[in-house]
Amino acid sequence: MPDPKLINSSHNGKFTRGGITVDVCIYRLETSKWTLEIVDKDGTSIVWDGEFETDDDAHAEFLASVEAEGLDSILKNPTTLH
Repeated sequence: MPDPKLINSSHNGKFTRGGITVDVCIYRLETSKWTLEIVDKDGTSIVWDGEFETDDDAHAEFLASVEAEGLDSILKNPTTLH
């Protein structure tokens, strides 16, 4: 049986705010919901708890988190993500 196919979102890419740049990675297996992950310049990966129905939902959650907490705060305290 072949491995499930990985599907990447069109929202993926670099995001910069306040002089900090991260890679936004939104993806899913063809048999699952969407996952939101950001990767900082040092390669540290932060994955949101839970999954999202759509890649648009995941992207909206990322933007809302950046607006509410700031990108620097997300990177320093990833345990507050939901």
